[in-house]
Amino acid sequence: MTQAEAALTEALLDADTCWALVERTAASSYFKRTTRLRDLLLFIGRRQLREQCSQLHEQEIGVEVFGRPASYDTNVDNIVRANVSELRKRIETYFEGEGRTEPLLMEIPRGSYRLVFRKRVVEVVEPVPAPAADPSDAPASVSQAESTPAARAPWPLNFAALAVIFVLCGACVALWVSNRSMREELTALDRSLYPWREEPAVAAFWSAFLNSSQDTDVVVPDAALGQMEYYTQTSVSLRDYLDRSYLGQLQRAPMNAGVRDALRSFTSLNFVTLSAIEMADRIMALDPLSKKLHLYFSREYIPSFIDRDNVILLGDPVSNPFIQIIEGRLNFTVDRQGNHLGPVINHAPAGREQPVYVSTDNTGYCVVAYLPNTGHSGKFLLIQGTSPAATQAAEFFLLSEPQMAALKQKLSGQNSPYFEVLLRISQVTGTPLAASIEAYRVHADQ
Repeated sequence: MTQAEAALTEALLDADTCWALVERTAASSYFKRTTRLRDLLLFIGRRQLREQCSQLHEQEIGVEVFGRPASYDTNVDNIVRANVSELRKRIETYFEGEGRTEPLLMEIPRGSYRLVFRKRVVEVVEPVPAPAADPSDAPASVSQAESTPAARAPWPLNFAALAVIFVLCGACVALWVSNRSMREELTALDRSLYPWREEPAVAAFWSAFLNSSQDTDVVVPDAALGQMEYYTQTSVSLRDYLDRSYLGQLQRAPMNAGVRDALRSFTSLNFVTLSAIEMADRIMALDPLSKKLHLYFSREYIPSFIDRDNVILLGDPVSNPFIQIIEGRLNFTVDRQGNHLGPVINHAPAGREQPVYVSTDNTGYCVVAYLPNTGHSGKFLLIQGTSPAATQAAEFFLLSEPQMAALKQKLSGQNSPYFEVLLRISQVTGTPLAASIEAYRVHADQ
């Protein structure tokens, strides 16, 4: 490296230049609707570049950025690790898109909470000099060309040209046959990977999520939360869930110390029911190659994503508190009676509809709501049942061409694609058998 290049590198990597890059990244469209991630990036950058902090700790970030108490347990609450992981992806995306002309690159190495800056390496391709002209290759004069044997006997040259044409035509035919075969193979592969695209009603619904340019988040319920609420006889609000203050309820609950310790260990981990995992797996399998389809545990999900991404919420209001965000927009809701689920409430009965739908051993209910997301920039799908079996049956409904065609027929003539539908689920010992439309509503496109 020359002295001039070394000076340039030193100038590029000074603190002010790096801080300006942090601010440009935070102000980009990739952070426009992610307040917490933007605040996290600016906090890390300010502490490192402005306050000359040599090392940042998870505990400090949790307290300063996410409002955790100073004594919170990072082994139980992984909110910092989850958000830094997402921040790392957003930074990479910025430099692949809006920041592709930045002279510096910025990243957060795995296992670290520190920004690393480096010069962008630009590959320069040296032009290949043209070979010097050879006087012997100069074109002959007209008189010279006319005096050559080739000019006096054109037939051999014409015959050779004709032979070349035949060879090229044969190659074109072979290439066309090969391309046609390849297209057929790709079509067969596409059908095997995306069979739902061959079903018009199913494709019309799921394309809103899977063909979107936006990210789609599949959020699975927190089975550990439901168990904790059951044993402590308490209910948890979304606010308490996000700041993890609900974990303090374990200390106050009247229970055996051994049970309390077991619950504390249980709630520190991500537990999901088998039916929820199977549901999420089927949704993710709809587009197995997608880089925009993401699976989240509810305790690691970032609320601001609901304003920006397409969102698919699975579960019920006890095990997935994020459902509380959307409940105020619904006509059909699964009632939450303390720490357990109650019947489905019909807030505005129409015609012969019932005001309350109560589950039995053989009958369950599920609410499916398809709405704009809270930021009106994407789609929102809620699948919440009175039992795991009912929720699972609703997912089967959304993947069934005959049943989606029947729903589409009921909704035909409406100006809005958004709806909510109450499904009646026939079940035997927790196993769903069939789903039928009990009632539905069309929502305004707003």
